[in-house]
Amino acid sequence: MVQKWWGELNHKYANIETDEFVVMPNHFHGIILIVGADLRVCPDKGATAQGAHIGAPLPGIMQWFKTMTTNEYIRHVRTDGWTAFSGRLWQRNYYEHVIRNDESLNQIREYIANNPAQWESDRENEDGTDMKPSDTKDEVWLR
Repeated sequence: MVQKWWGELNHKYANIETDEFVVMPNHFHGIILIVGADLRVCPDKGATAQGAHIGAPLPGIMQWFKTMTTNEYIRHVRTDGWTAFSGRLWQRNYYEHVIRNDESLNQIREYIANNPAQWESDRENEDGTDMKPSDTKDEVWLR
């Protein structure tokens, strides 16, 4: 269901392309490429008309994605017996990272692709081995 709505982002927003992603048991990783993004990558803080920058549309994209997946999940709870959740399906916020070059993009793609293999030692996995990675590649790019 999450994968379905991830794919719908490309239809909903003409200025983005979805890239590598993975749905994990308790979280989700995905790369959104903003087509024609302003390379200055700075927020719009009262910019003048000349040189004005309109920030990336990521907050609206994430809000839509979370809303659509939450609503569908609730429908499946009611009609198909999916396990109900208390509180929120998604955490309030999300982690974003501006990818500035191909090397970083490829490292993050690799991290996402390899994430399922790391699930057994993930600190959020209640059934895992509770191993904490010391300074693995995933820790490096998240800093």
